[in-house]
Amino acid sequence: MVDPVSVAVAAALTFLVVVVHYSSGTGWEPTEDISQDVLEKRAATVPETDFPEPYNRSIGGGAPAGAIPAGGAEGELAEGEEAEEEEDEGFDPESIPEDEVEYYDIEFAKEGETIEVANNETILDAGEDEGWDLPYACREGQCVSCAGQIQDGNASDYIRHINNEALFDDDMEDGYCLTCVACPTDEFTIETGEQP
Repeated sequence: MVDPVSVAVAAALTFLVVVVHYSSGTGWEPTEDISQDVLEKRAATVPETDFPEPYNRSIGGGAPAGAIPAGGAEGELAEGEEAEEEEDEGFDPESIPEDEVEYYDIEFAKEGETIEVANNETILDAGEDEGWDLPYACREGQCVSCAGQIQDGNASDYIRHINNEALFDDDMEDGYCLTCVACPTDEFTIETGEQP
């Protein structure tokens, strides 16, 4: 038989334990949310860019795979060092006087057409003027999304780059160029959308 006094005492003790437990708390407090701090620290490690538009129609995105930090490659300048001027790097096509502009027949192999391109116009701009949807991303010579391969040999023999921060000398020797910043200096055949 069940003793009603024992049941009442057990219920009272249980109620007392529950009240004491919830009134004093467990001592547990949630940890501070640091996710925003982590995101800000990670964002601070990403270098700022001056891309004029957001990676539209990009093939693979920004910097080439396996990018080397500044000063990390053989022959690369560390921060604060000055470069020796190279005569073809960084030329300004707008500085070419109108009476010195030359035109070259450039064959676009994949598009199956040959067009005339001025030596003060980029390969990409000329192709877009024809209505072709050619790949590109930064339009600054800082990635390889717009890269193409000149079939006739060393790219340095056929084009001048306005800016080239993505291709190495051996890439150029294999005929690769950045169409967004490459202006012709001779006639050639190019395969667009080809990356080293």
